[in-house]
Amino acid sequence: MNFNNKVVIITGATGGIGAESARRFADAGAKLCLVDLDMAKLKELVLDLHLLEEDYLVKACDVRKEELVKDYVEATKEKFGRIDVFVNNAGVEGEVAPIVETETENLDFVLDVNIKGFYFGLKYVLPIMYEQKEGSVINTASVAGFIGSPGLAPYIASKHAVLGITKTAALESAAYGVTVNAVCPGPVDNDMMRNIEKKASPDDPEAVKTNFEQMVPLGRYATNEDVAHTILFLASDKAKYLTGTLHRVDGGMGAK
Repeated sequence: MNFNNKVVIITGATGGIGAESARRFADAGAKLCLVDLDMAKLKELVLDLHLLEEDYLVKACDVRKEELVKDYVEATKEKFGRIDVFVNNAGVEGEVAPIVETETENLDFVLDVNIKGFYFGLKYVLPIMYEQKEGSVINTASVAGFIGSPGLAPYIASKHAVLGITKTAALESAAYGVTVNAVCPGPVDNDMMRNIEKKASPDDPEAVKTNFEQMVPLGRYATNEDVAHTILFLASDKAKYLTGTLHRVDGGMGAK
């Protein structure tokens, strides 16, 4: 797929899915705004991708803070003149605990990052795409948006919300020629799942991994590449007639 001179914003850019997506977009010729909390990690990613200064922007941002989200969007528009693709990807898993033991601080943290952070990104990116009369948004949701999972109620709630926001944004954006879709991974072989495994069973995280893998008909976790391929497809001209869709990258979990 060709993204030559397309401008792509990726939040959560240094995580597994974000970094792999950045690599794929860069290889396809895109100009990138890479957004994450840690500027040092962002600079490492830029070096790893061998990006030229004129082809990238890095912004350290806590997506819970609306003014910082507004800043990375405005900075992207100022440097590149437009925004073609928004990979709304920043997210956290939170702690693993039953509802009756969930700390309020954990609930607030997960919902603020995974819902407000997504919402603020849409709030400031979509007007630019509306003005252009084109653009593609890909929200990183999860199979957690379709199911329940003991111990992960805040995360589950946040991903259900992302699916509803995706559908609503797609309906609001259709008249402007802007598409909004969601990618919904199952367990992915990256740091987020390592954290969940350790939090679920500090003494035997490998047993948790085995249990998750047994839930997947294909018998393995997704790779970051599996998810990035879907993101690039949804961002491409090949997906121009798709909007409001929720794409499970789950190895067959949704077929059961």
